[in-house]
Amino acid sequence: MSEQPTRNRRLQKKMYLGEWAILGFEFSFKLAEASESEYALFFNSLEALVNTEELYISLHNNSESFEGSVTSAARYGNATTEDRAAIEALLNGHAMVSEVKVGNLVDAFYEM
Repeated sequence: MSEQPTRNRRLQKKMYLGEWAILGFEFSFKLAEASESEYALFFNSLEALVNTEELYISLHNNSESFEGSVTSAARYGNATTEDRAAIEALLNGHAMVSEVKVGNLVDAFYEM
């Protein structure tokens, strides 16, 4: 028996469940060799998009690729399909970016 326990609204809110679930998505990409100014241009455009859309982004890299996740900066806000499309368009719009993967919207607290 794996029934979900019943939780009151207050507890659901504290645990970001139900109507308070926060949606986000993950993405990954690779960067080709480029000059410092090209890297600066790319990361500045990513920062501008994140600030304009009021998103939070975490970005991690290893020697080969970058992986990140995106959520809304609003307390109970959600990333949207438009946010996904904007990030994907930005990544695909730079020649030095390859192997772009943008995931589906999922529960940021329990599925990312």
